[in-house]
Amino acid sequence: MAVELTSTAFMMVCMALVQLMTPGLAFFYGGLVKDTSVLTMMMQSFVSMGVASIVWFLVGFSLCFGETMYFVGDPRTYLGLRGLNTNEALPDQTIPGLLFAGYQGMFAVITPALMTGAFADRFRFKPYLIFIAVWLVLVYAPWCHWVWGGGWLAQWGVWDFAGGIVVHVTAGFSALASLIVVGKREVSEEEAEDHDRPHNVPFVALGTALLWFGWFGFNAGSALATSGTAVGAAVNSEIAASVALFLWLIIDWIHRGRPGLVGLCVGSIAGLATVTPAAGFIQPWGAFILGCAAATLCYACCELRKKLGFDDALDVWGVHGMGGFIGTVLLGVLADPEECADVELAPPSCVNPGTATASMEQLGKQTCAALLAAVYSVLVTLVILKGGTNGLHLKTG
Repeated sequence: MAVELTSTAFMMVCMALVQLMTPGLAFFYGGLVKDTSVLTMMMQSFVSMGVASIVWFLVGFSLCFGETMYFVGDPRTYLGLRGLNTNEALPDQTIPGLLFAGYQGMFAVITPALMTGAFADRFRFKPYLIFIAVWLVLVYAPWCHWVWGGGWLAQWGVWDFAGGIVVHVTAGFSALASLIVVGKREVSEEEAEDHDRPHNVPFVALGTALLWFGWFGFNAGSALATSGTAVGAAVNSEIAASVALFLWLIIDWIHRGRPGLVGLCVGSIAGLATVTPAAGFIQPWGAFILGCAAATLCYACCELRKKLGFDDALDVWGVHGMGGFIGTVLLGVLADPEECADVELAPPSCVNPGTATASMEQLGKQTCAALLAAVYSVLVTLVILKGGTNGLHLKTG
């Protein structure tokens, strides 16, 4: 298909913005951990750009967007990104096929890096490299194909605009599963009081700024064109993040007796993660509701995991896993009304005509998909860690 230059320019910027999110995550996580762990934490984020990009180039893109073969894409379809070029678009797109592959590759880079915040101080570097490569093939690729690559969930009518299921649910619940294998951090009595205290709050703020900035490419770019849908996704992302930021601050203030910059930053990330699956399907009022849901429900999940005794160091499950889960489910009731289902008859107020519309049926499909993604991610991650890499001594120390 013909390539549209304005959309191509827009998507090149979006690809760069999403790439920036991984270094942003390195600063965000690096600031939250203790000072002796910061370099390891940052290195785990940066090295994902190497490992994930290589996997993506060789077979990852084909597994996600290739012709369906059994339950994933055929790895031979775009082996080594062959068959993609800079002058021709894939079907139903207006950007070069190679640019689409590059943009989607940035999602594959950051998704496994999200998990590192959960098992801080408990993963050796060599098994970590093997783990993320295997995890991309066995967890990320199937879900990407099923939801975004024309697989069975897409055919059934499940929607995920920018990665609530594919990115946040898979990473968040896989991170939770990893804690079952690596256990809790070994902390002395002297360190017990300080091991959860961020060592560098300005790093956390810098990482938040980079993530928030890059998230416009993450969400708005998922429209894959310069369109009203991209505008809606960008504005909705800003609203949800801002609302969640402020409410998280207030909740933290009431709960702990004082406002904190770290809580404010975490709240904004929760808002962004929660709005991600719905960003291009909802009105601004829906984004406001998702911001409120992110602050209250994700905060509650973070407190719950502490009571349950899971040592999720940086609350990856509570913020990303549950944020993506909540946004995916609520998409079923917050999307545009049924009058937006027909592209030709849809009124101008519709954000994304011809796609997701609110209904009890859609709510059921979204809930089933989110639950299945959570269970699948937990089980397969346990198999990978217990079966494939256990012999490499996962835990540090």
